[in-house]
Amino acid sequence: MQPRLLLTAACVALAVAACSSGSSGAKADAGPVAPGAKVAARPATTAAPTTTTTRGRRGSGQPVTLAFGGDVHFEGANGARLRADPASVITAIAPHMRAADLAMVNLESAVAVGGTPENKQYTFRAPPSALDALRDAGIDVATEANNHGRDYGAEGLQESLAARDAKQFPVVGIGHNATEAYAPYQVTINGQRLAVFGATQVLDNEFATAWTATNTQAGLASAKDVPRLVAAIQAVRPTVDTVVVFLHWGTENVGCPTADQQSLAHALVAAGADVIVGSHAHRLLGAGRLDGALVDYGLGNFAFYTPGGIGAVSGVLDVTVTGRDVDAYSWTPAMISNGQPVPTSGAAATQAVAAWNALRGCAGLTP
Repeated sequence: MQPRLLLTAACVALAVAACSSGSSGAKADAGPVAPGAKVAARPATTAAPTTTTTRGRRGSGQPVTLAFGGDVHFEGANGARLRADPASVITAIAPHMRAADLAMVNLESAVAVGGTPENKQYTFRAPPSALDALRDAGIDVATEANNHGRDYGAEGLQESLAARDAKQFPVVGIGHNATEAYAPYQVTINGQRLAVFGATQVLDNEFATAWTATNTQAGLASAKDVPRLVAAIQAVRPTVDTVVVFLHWGTENVGCPTADQQSLAHALVAAGADVIVGSHAHRLLGAGRLDGALVDYGLGNFAFYTPGGIGAVSGVLDVTVTGRDVDAYSWTPAMISNGQPVPTSGAAATQAVAAWNALRGCAGLTP
């Protein structure tokens, strides 16, 4: 497979002055691109085009492959590898991520070297080279809308925004204001126009006001404000072929989706979302179809410290979409070893896939 990414007139609303309407998808000063390599689209300063182009349900008619991993941070062994060489952090599963047309994870960390840690049990922080590590692992976009995205206060969030801009790496779900935080990353792949959102349903009550982006405050896109997220999806729906929403949701260590998760999934599918995935529980939850869309309630950990057990059960959700149609989806199992996911093979992989399929039983989804 030799996937190609071509830039639309806008990738992320109000991001950085890194591209403009009509620019190519290649990174500035990136040099020649090797055959088969993905070309990363760059963030833009302009909002998504509002002109509706009438197309059929399958858009350009060409399939696009998506790969989703769960929670990533750079603590423990991953932090040591990051300091030594960003390209060494996520290696075993990187070829799988590179093979997809678009790969995405949840970056559960502030991207900062400064700031003041919030008064909470766990605070995660990584330097801007974390974004290099994601890119080196074949990941194209991340969401930072989660319960660690502002772990180092307002200053840490500003550093995250600056790192996103400086590295020209798409990060959704955060912004200098609500307009930017709720804006999707937009890109055209194989002629298909994709919009990718990030939002969090997990915000501690004592931090929700300070962490949530508003018209005058930098912050995260909150999925607790369902009307705002629904409106953002509805606004972009006529201008794109595929809408993806990556959520931080669920309850830690609970293996079935909550009522809030299921209610939100129904609302977003009704608004026009085609693929809804997410993480937070630190374990896998069920995935399947809901009213024509694909929903995964829990991707588990991906590159994360874990002592083993259920928290080490990992993998990649692979999805093939053609416009609004989810043509196929599958689970590529992995186990986390020393902080990074290592693909499973043989009989262990067969058993892992069967166990993953069984999780659908309490999720209210169909195969």
